[in-house]
Amino acid sequence: MKILHTADWHLGQKFLYNDRESEHQKALEWLLELIKREDVDLLIIAGDVFDIGNPPNYARSMYYNFLVNLQRTCCRHVVIIGGNHDSPAMLNAPREVLKTLNIHVIGAATGNLEDEIIILKNDQGIEEAIVAAVPFLRDRDLKVSIAGESALERIERIKQGIYKHYNDIGELLKKYSEINIPIIVTGHLYAKGAIASDKQDNIYIGNMENIEAEDFPPVFNYVALGHLHRAQVVGGMYHVRYSGSLIPLSFSEIADNKSVTLIHFEGKKMKEGIREIPIPLFRKLQTVQGDLEKVQKKLDKINQDLNPEHLKAWIEVIIDTEQIIPNLDGLLREYAKDMHLELMKIRTNRKHFSLDMQTPELNLDDLNPEEVFRKKCESYGSPPEEMDDLMSTFKALQNWMEEQDE
Repeated sequence: MKILHTADWHLGQKFLYNDRESEHQKALEWLLELIKREDVDLLIIAGDVFDIGNPPNYARSMYYNFLVNLQRTCCRHVVIIGGNHDSPAMLNAPREVLKTLNIHVIGAATGNLEDEIIILKNDQGIEEAIVAAVPFLRDRDLKVSIAGESALERIERIKQGIYKHYNDIGELLKKYSEINIPIIVTGHLYAKGAIASDKQDNIYIGNMENIEAEDFPPVFNYVALGHLHRAQVVGGMYHVRYSGSLIPLSFSEIADNKSVTLIHFEGKKMKEGIREIPIPLFRKLQTVQGDLEKVQKKLDKINQDLNPEHLKAWIEVIIDTEQIIPNLDGLLREYAKDMHLELMKIRTNRKHFSLDMQTPELNLDDLNPEEVFRKKCESYGSPPEEMDDLMSTFKALQNWMEEQDE
């Protein structure tokens, strides 16, 4: 059985107010061709299919059109789990219809572990693989809140809850361990030892690393993870992996080589190891930094090297200067107006002094909601020893609001 592991599509993402429809469409078309070329039997999407809980209509159409087109390929099974960006209600809505097409969707945990166990059978009705489709586990799934507990106690309870969920589902699957078929588990979390390209969502407040690679029970022959956008092996364990995102989702990801992960099983054993198949770059994202003259020269060089058949490159510009440059934004945009690129973000890197104290310039676009809340608390003089509890309460309120939207 050939299994293709992908994750973190983030369909419908806005990139500094620009949509990614063209890039995502090209990536999905490429993915379909890869599935045909490699004779893939099972596609796994390990969470964050969409970027927001209520994605735009074009993103929904893209998702459903992909699943329809997938029916014309050799791929016989699809397993999709919800991530922290996904709305479980939206993902689950067509679940029964999709199931008739061998597309299995687990938008959220139900409280019954059996609901997460998917037994895949061939045309003769013979079992050929088992997937423990564990989605992103929300606080309500882990049942970790206890009145009066400290932030550190809550963090430990979260870890225990995640560990218990995987350990319990592993116990349920032990009865299949004698059958010579692969047993796969999914997850959407932050595994210890993994490296993020950017400051990813800290899914559980105060708890960056949710589980260790060796905590996944040995009954699983492969662990397909989502949430981190960089493809990687976790904790030195060859079979525990993130596939990464389909396209670079921020300027911080431009150094990543985007890929999908292909695993070929013969029975329980992997044939030819695990392959990371590079995804073509459909739009170049690049950060250019230096003084004004140097940046202009770099823009010229980038423009010369660009393939005119590709989508326009998106460029972040950082100007190093000790002085204020009048109309810098207009000057640079005029300079680049005839180039096959678009200046998405222009900012200066200069020193600000007030009473001999250097103050870093903050850009709201570079902060996530938790960081904005933390800085607001600090501005009101909240004592450091209370910060963990304040952040925990803020995250709990965020989760509650997300649940109301669902």
